[in-house]
Amino acid sequence: MFTELMPLLRKRRLLLTISLVEGYTIRATVVPQKASDTEDNALTTPLAITGTAEELDRDLPQQLVEFTGAHLQLQTTLASAKAEMEAAAKAAREEARKKTAKPSSASNSTTPAAPAAAPVPREPEAPSLFAPQAQPEATAAQEEEEVGEAS
Repeated sequence: MFTELMPLLRKRRLLLTISLVEGYTIRATVVPQKASDTEDNALTTPLAITGTAEELDRDLPQQLVEFTGAHLQLQTTLASAKAEMEAAAKAAREEARKKTAKPSSASNSTTPAAPAAAPVPREPEAPSLFAPQAQPEATAAQEEEEVGEAS
């Protein structure tokens, strides 16, 4: 049983639980642990097999060989898919960088320049309640009258 698990054990820790389900029925569960925090959860899918002691003695080694093989293949597939996605993203970033670094082909010298637009006259701004208001200039005669009336 442990011989079949060695290829998987070289890559990650395994949690092995064996429990009596009912009567003579036993459940063996192998749970792979994550090798790093960034690793895909699919690599921690457990294997649970249930049977009598005789059935487990007979079938568990082959089940472990298949589980280990499938697990290692999944790990390889995920790693290559991740590498391909990273390469594609890098190529896309490089292509975008090249496009922004080169002047666009639409601005070459054979294209006539658009005529300059005439300036648009600005509409007068609405008066503000908080802007200082200009006071009308009072004449000297009006000021003298106001001063005389106040006395």
